[in-house]
Amino acid sequence: MNSFPITIDAYGESAIIVKWPNEVSEEILDDILFFQEKLKGVLDDNWDLIPAYNSLTLVNPFTTISFQEIKPKLEEWYSTKGMLGQTERYLWKLPVCYDDEFALDFSSLEDQIGLSKEEIIKLHTSHSYTVYGIGFLPGFMYLGGLPPVLETKRRDTPRLHVDKGSVGLAGKQTGIYPQDSPGGWNIIGKCPVPMFNLKAKSPCFVSVGDKVQFFSIGKPEYEVYKIEAQVGILEPEKLPWNA
Repeated sequence: MNSFPITIDAYGESAIIVKWPNEVSEEILDDILFFQEKLKGVLDDNWDLIPAYNSLTLVNPFTTISFQEIKPKLEEWYSTKGMLGQTERYLWKLPVCYDDEFALDFSSLEDQIGLSKEEIIKLHTSHSYTVYGIGFLPGFMYLGGLPPVLETKRRDTPRLHVDKGSVGLAGKQTGIYPQDSPGGWNIIGKCPVPMFNLKAKSPCFVSVGDKVQFFSIGKPEYEVYKIEAQVGILEPEKLPWNA
């Protein structure tokens, strides 16, 4: 396992943020997740560990953290993290309906990137994406690995309302809106799988470090998936995957 130059900073009275080099890299993400597993073995259950693209945030809401005490410990734990067993990761296969009713921005995307709707769908479903972070909204996955030809700018004017399940493109990323919200991503379809369920044991079933691959479905299939989701029997397909 590679090591990287890291920085450690206080993040308020009850949190610490550990930062890696500012670049999008699966090697960096793997190292973050590897260090997270190390910390799970040395910190008590009061700590929440939040990984993202280039950082790991440690939060303990039950105490005021002594930065001077914990910083050298974190540096030592990182330098001596050794080799741990890999955590189980998954490839999730998620359906997307690219019907015109849901694909609000295909016409502008065709002009922007010079590809037809069919070509955009083929490219979007032919790649697997890495979950680099979950945030903005509960369950909103930031998925990296978008084919360069699909890289797009955000909408000049964000929408005040984007439907739950909408699948969008922005910059080098793709993602699914887990609930109704404002948003400025280019919408190309809709996924019927609920991405966040507060009543579930794990409200967001996907974890940072997992992979996601989309597959195209028609409107009738979308309606069937939607009903299955409403009655609680929809189980997204997952396959074991380890970096």
